[in-house]
Amino acid sequence: MVDKKQVQLGPVQETLLITLAGRAKETTRKRPMLRDPKAVRILESIDYDVDKYGKNAGGTITVLRTLILDSWVRAFLADHPGGTVVELGTGLNTRFERVDNGTVHWVDVDLPDTIELRRNFFTDTDRRQMISASVLDDDWQQAVAEQPGPYFFVAEGVLVYLPEDDVLRTLGGIATRFPGAFVALDTYRKRMVEQQHKMADRRNMQARWAWGVDEPRELGGRLGMRVVESTPVTRPPKAIRDRLPRGYRVLLPVLDKALQGFGSLTLLQ
Repeated sequence: MVDKKQVQLGPVQETLLITLAGRAKETTRKRPMLRDPKAVRILESIDYDVDKYGKNAGGTITVLRTLILDSWVRAFLADHPGGTVVELGTGLNTRFERVDNGTVHWVDVDLPDTIELRRNFFTDTDRRQMISASVLDDDWQQAVAEQPGPYFFVAEGVLVYLPEDDVLRTLGGIATRFPGAFVALDTYRKRMVEQQHKMADRRNMQARWAWGVDEPRELGGRLGMRVVESTPVTRPPKAIRDRLPRGYRVLLPVLDKALQGFGSLTLLQ
């Protein structure tokens, strides 16, 4: 029997397993809305109880979030096939495997313990590199600047754990260092931040959300960027909805009503 890889991560970094589990579970469905076989292989090879986050952790909402972000990255690559995509707080994301067009340059940024784990499953190439750093630091930006532009930054499931001042400083720094760059991120209403704290207390989780945004479109003005698109995670663009299995198309209006105001995805430039 093959020994499984031990996972030793900080409390916030551990939450990468939620999205990993979501993509893996979705892939094994008869009619999945997303296929991520590498996520399945990674999940099977690590020794960690992902059910500590709940039996439905990393479910439909997380996968929908990923689908929308994937679609925005693909649209960017359609216009800029040789540009650079930067994953902030990359975790064990496999977005490169899903959207690679053969010419894109890619940079994965995360904390040292996460990158150490990630290197068990991914390797640097001439078009792809992993950088061990906090998104709050500026050092990683120099490595990104050495890659060809234009640039597309993705922050999925990471900024919500940072204080608002740190988030705005980080995004503002990107806007200043990489003028014209795209930034895609997820945000959650302040009341959802409070609910996450209650859930974390019940499940004895140390990771706590710290940043809530009631009006994500206001981010553009605060950062000196324009909002290209902003949508609730339960209302994916029509092009995505039309490709979903029928069961999910029926479920979406129910989720939208039940989770009204849960979270949004915003694309800035």
